[in-house]
Amino acid sequence: MNIIAKEMLLGSGKLTVMVKDSIDIQGFKTLAGSRALENSAPATQNAEVIDRILNADCVITAKTNLHELAFGITGINHAFGTPINPKYPDLIPGGSSSGSAAAVAAHLADFTLGTDTGGSIRMPAACCGVYGLKPTFGRVSRKGVHPAQSSLDCVGPFANSVDMIETAMQIIDPTFVATACVTAPKLAWLNVQADTVVTECIEKFFIEKNLHPEPVAVASFEKAFHAGMQIINYENWQAYAELTKTGLIGADVQGRLLKTAETTLQQVQQAEQVKAEFTQEIDALLDQYDALLLPTLPQTPPKVADAENTVAFLNLTALVRPFNLSGHPAISIPLETEQGLPVGLQIVTKRNADEFVCAIAKFVVKAA
Repeated sequence: MNIIAKEMLLGSGKLTVMVKDSIDIQGFKTLAGSRALENSAPATQNAEVIDRILNADCVITAKTNLHELAFGITGINHAFGTPINPKYPDLIPGGSSSGSAAAVAAHLADFTLGTDTGGSIRMPAACCGVYGLKPTFGRVSRKGVHPAQSSLDCVGPFANSVDMIETAMQIIDPTFVATACVTAPKLAWLNVQADTVVTECIEKFFIEKNLHPEPVAVASFEKAFHAGMQIINYENWQAYAELTKTGLIGADVQGRLLKTAETTLQQVQQAEQVKAEFTQEIDALLDQYDALLLPTLPQTPPKVADAENTVAFLNLTALVRPFNLSGHPAISIPLETEQGLPVGLQIVTKRNADEFVCAIAKFVVKAA
């Protein structure tokens, strides 16, 4: 199914885990889905999250494929194969953590790890019909994760239930302590642009669950989307500029990387100003509400056959990337339209309230 980058058997335990191939495992090359890294040396030590997994009741069975260099949103990878979306095989698996989401959807692991710089956990979770959590920025160690330097990237889990998301978080974040389900939380619906089929699916879900979130708006939301891209572009050029000289990067990612060279430090500084403004707005809302709800994706995922041009689909991250900028924890829970298409419902809570975002997710899923 092109989900797996490398098979292995590390550790012992009841829980099976697969890990995105941008996370170091000692003795294995970290290829990040790119031919340009095939001649790199094997990792000399485990990423910190790998040690935590191996010290828990887990066995790592494979590393998973991804959109090349974790710099893409479709999950299409011509070098090592595009993971098939198990539940929706005609549709993209989503990127960049495509293999990790697909593995959980195919029940090949109890949980998997991905990384999320601009939506790369929540987006494939929505595409593949599984749960995916982007923790608070800095909450989970990035030591041994590529690229080494990132001001937005987070390591987080995929699973088929919120309970398993919580189990995974307890393993990779020693400070995580699961909380009991909340009762009668005060929820807000963030007014954002999304296709009618998406909003109608979520509205129907709210009616079925007797949920009545209050509508709210954030003035700087669109600016935050663009500001996040400026920071991602600048940092990815710092990380991967040398690889663009190898001639081994796929055309899609190569073109986008070369374009990132145009991002200036002044643009990054302006993005940091937007970051402060947007974060303040979200914090202010979360002082009034327990959680913000909004779609994970503004539309249903496109077909693989229509999604070769990543740039044409960058708007798919319009509703996820802003929360990388602000650093708030966000989880995507899977819904489905009457036509059988995947939709994600995104839930956001205060920074470092990762336990609470899971508790809210359980409340929403189990609401009568």
